[in-house]
Amino acid sequence: MTDNPTHSNRLAQERSPYLLQHAHNPVDWYPWGEEALQKAKEEDKPIIVSIGYSACHWCHVMERESFEHPGLAAMMNRDFVCIKVDREERPDVDQIYMDAVHAMGLQGGWPLNVFLLPDQRPFYGGTYFPPARWSQVLQGVAKAYKEQKEELEKSAQGFLQTLSASEVKKYGLVTSDSDFTLDLAHKAVENLSKVYDKEHGGTDRAPKFPMPSLWHFLLDYARITGQEEATQHLHLTLDEMARGGIYDQIGGGFARYSVDERWLVPHFEKMAYDNGQLLSLYADAYRRGQRALYGTVIRETVAFAEKELLAANGGFFSALDADSEGEEGKFYCWSYAEFERIMSNHDADLIADYWNLTEEGNWEEGKNILHRVESDEAFAEKHGITLKELEEKVSKAKRYLMFERILRVRPGTDDKILAGWNALLVKGIADAYAATGEEHFFDLACRQADFLLVHMSGPHGLWRNFTYDKEGNGRASITAYLEDYALVIEALIAVWQISQQPAYLEEAAMLCNYTLEHFYDKEEGFFFYTDAKSEALIARKKEIFDNVIPASNSVMARNLLRLGALLDKPEWKALSEEMMRRMMRHLGTDVQYLGNWGRCYLEHSMPLAEVVIVGPEAALMTKKLLSRPLHNVLVMANETPGELSLFEGKVAINGKTTLYVCFDKACQLPVHSASEAIDLIKKGQKGKL
Repeated sequence: MTDNPTHSNRLAQERSPYLLQHAHNPVDWYPWGEEALQKAKEEDKPIIVSIGYSACHWCHVMERESFEHPGLAAMMNRDFVCIKVDREERPDVDQIYMDAVHAMGLQGGWPLNVFLLPDQRPFYGGTYFPPARWSQVLQGVAKAYKEQKEELEKSAQGFLQTLSASEVKKYGLVTSDSDFTLDLAHKAVENLSKVYDKEHGGTDRAPKFPMPSLWHFLLDYARITGQEEATQHLHLTLDEMARGGIYDQIGGGFARYSVDERWLVPHFEKMAYDNGQLLSLYADAYRRGQRALYGTVIRETVAFAEKELLAANGGFFSALDADSEGEEGKFYCWSYAEFERIMSNHDADLIADYWNLTEEGNWEEGKNILHRVESDEAFAEKHGITLKELEEKVSKAKRYLMFERILRVRPGTDDKILAGWNALLVKGIADAYAATGEEHFFDLACRQADFLLVHMSGPHGLWRNFTYDKEGNGRASITAYLEDYALVIEALIAVWQISQQPAYLEEAAMLCNYTLEHFYDKEEGFFFYTDAKSEALIARKKEIFDNVIPASNSVMARNLLRLGALLDKPEWKALSEEMMRRMMRHLGTDVQYLGNWGRCYLEHSMPLAEVVIVGPEAALMTKKLLSRPLHNVLVMANETPGELSLFEGKVAINGKTTLYVCFDKACQLPVHSASEAIDLIKKGQKGKL
């Protein structure tokens, strides 16, 4: 990427790392906004909207090949108004034009390059274009705009009609009157099992994305039903990801996806949103049996987030680049020779076997991606050493390799802070605390939740983004989307659950009220992605189906269910149920795209246990309950009766900490131990399934 200070465009005034990467291109880039859109109308020029993000490998390639090319830049400047968009700052713009490219019958991806009429209607697009092809496209589109404008108008109008179509009508999201039973969940898992990769875990396709909400649904299902096949596949998937190259065996944390079916070769960029969700998933799985592998993943992933993504003044950065020194994965790979040099006196042969290093390499020529092919127990037995001895040797090797890696040129950091992605990490760390009881995780989760409330929340709602300048001063500039509200609410509930501090729950309730006022579509029963007060684009979309990040509507459905119970708002629970009923038609057959909706369905299918704890050991009892593999449980605890309505009439009997297990406000006889409460929870839920 060029860093020529003699030429800069309007992007030099932006704060987005991705936009700043293009600030010295010879292309006369504009950020998305009124200035560029008005210029296109006044000069009657088509618009190029080029969308990407800072950790995107092929975005960098197209920049080097085309956007830094003087001749291609001159063509773009002469015939077009050129707009650069950071898809992570403006997911609303990205969503519309990605849908447009799909409507054109093309595969989506980034960089996304779409041609628009001056009124923002799309008529042509694609993803990565090699330089020769990009030149042809520029010439062809410019000529067509001058000579065949009517045809382009017709195409654009057709695409606009597709983009403006209601998602509810498009997918037939009609209300089902079926009961919430496990039958539909059985059907969903049966269909999911047809695409299991029974050798490597996940689904039987490449590339492989972690898809945390899908496997969290399978975890919830396995915990409720005890189905052996679901349990086995869940553990196979989590084990293989944790031992694969997609997981950073030295520094912790997961890459965005694996290009192969074995989880071996990652696309090396590391995203905050993946690691937050995977923390929650591994923490929940750890509660089931305290597998040492999952505990290691939890601790190392939190350490990665804290070391590599956490800003000095608070907030988690968005991502680490895949490339360093212009080469994908260079920071993370090892030649056999350098490995031998580093580990020469420290069990080099054993550790090379542990991480499967060879002289030939297992990726590109001579390059090794560290990964494992068996459990520590099996490896220790094969080499005739104890598990403790292996752990000590591996721990020492990690220290040596990490020290060596510190000397390398680091991948670039996308240092913008996004509310929703931060919320996923905050929730993941809160879940890590609940599973492990490590107090540092508790402090970190609370501090970063406070950061969201102080720096990314204002009198008129949430902000989407927050960036620091070189002096450490922070600024937010883009209003939040439903994704941000939904995920921040979810994170605040999680932090309230571990801390029992009322402020977190109160803020979650206020934000929920805001979404109902500014995002909810009463006619269709779902939430729009954009705030009613936000900039009006050519279409106002609803995010319905779960992807790598769960759909904002599915997150809101689960938030409404929990907050409805906690705050005694039956109308919120009813909204959640109505949203879920509209998705039931697709759940049985399309659960791969409805993982978080599947979790919501299971929560509606079984009784929600409301556990009220009062007495001097309320905090300790809460910690014990949260560390157990329970499902659909909310814990309210205080030394004296709290303000929530469910505390009414609940006291510490004879001064002893007392636990009340309730279902829909109907409470069982009080007990005085976590184990007794757990028995009541299981009995109450099992009896009503």
